[in-house]
Amino acid sequence: MIRHIVLFSAKDDANIGQIIAGLSVLTQIPHANRLEIARNRKSDQIGNDIDVIVYGEFENETELAAYKAHDRYQEAIRRVRPLRELRFAADYDVPTDT
Repeated sequence: MIRHIVLFSAKDDANIGQIIAGLSVLTQIPHANRLEIARNRKSDQIGNDIDVIVYGEFENETELAAYKAHDRYQEAIRRVRPLRELRFAADYDVPTDT
């Protein structure tokens, strides 16, 4: 399984709701086992620069690639890119034995 995590900061705090709404179209893409869009609680003692988180779980690389190729993914980019300052993404394989 692959975990896909994307972190966003807003250019303006007033845009956080619009960013969440724009990213919410991603939940309509059928390739994820799990997909969450959430506002950061900003409770970390050191840094709270991130405003919105996307967390996804995908069975394999094929499903993740299909998710990223979907029209709704492109729509989310179109809606969110003008509103965000930073975007950080990380994908990693979930260990099979922990």
